[in-house]
Amino acid sequence: MSNNSYQKEKIAIIGGTGKEGQGLAYRWAKAGYPILIGSRNKQKADNAVDALCNMLENEGEEDFSIEGRENMDAVRECAIAVLTVPYDFHEETLSALKNNLRGKYLVDVTVPLVPPKVSTVTIPPHGSAALHAQRLLGEDVKVISAFQNISFELLLSDKEIICDVLVCGVNKESRDIGLRLVEDAGLKGWDAGPLENSIVQEGLTSVLIRINKKFGSHSAGIRITGVPSKTEE
Repeated sequence: MSNNSYQKEKIAIIGGTGKEGQGLAYRWAKAGYPILIGSRNKQKADNAVDALCNMLENEGEEDFSIEGRENMDAVRECAIAVLTVPYDFHEETLSALKNNLRGKYLVDVTVPLVPPKVSTVTIPPHGSAALHAQRLLGEDVKVISAFQNISFELLLSDKEIICDVLVCGVNKESRDIGLRLVEDAGLKGWDAGPLENSIVQEGLTSVLIRINKKFGSHSAGIRITGVPSKTEE
């Protein structure tokens, strides 16, 4: 993972009691980011914190910061918020947190999955969950779309992840922040352009779920090929 010496922002993971949120929290905590686990229920947030702390301590990690908060307090304290709630709660959660998100970055990991047909792509009325988030929150919040195609099993493992991450954002600055978060989580990221392109990575999740079901796997992912790496340029 990245060991850059820049000041790492405090990250609030809304929906951090879920497996995807805990996987991201685990990765970023190891990289030195102060983490707030957000939940509608403070006790659930604290329980998730205890589980993550035990995991990190068992691996010999000592220098990390993870705390539990109710969602509103977590967003109020952070510089970057990360939304990992199920699609059914996407609009409701953002509407409740809208005022506290002003002036911040929001990484939206939401995928518009509609059970029971989760292996069939669903296109939301606004085009994508990330586009909906940006329109709902307004220009005071910079939305970044990323991490939809990474399984929590991989994130919660300390092993190298052979999978790439597409990053979309409302502007280049937001995408650069998203790419840094990807790198610091130990992954390779690609600038996939404006939020309008987020429909692709959100839709890919259903395709990967279908592949997992067909082959009995849990962590199908994507790789970008045919582009020279920096060391090859």
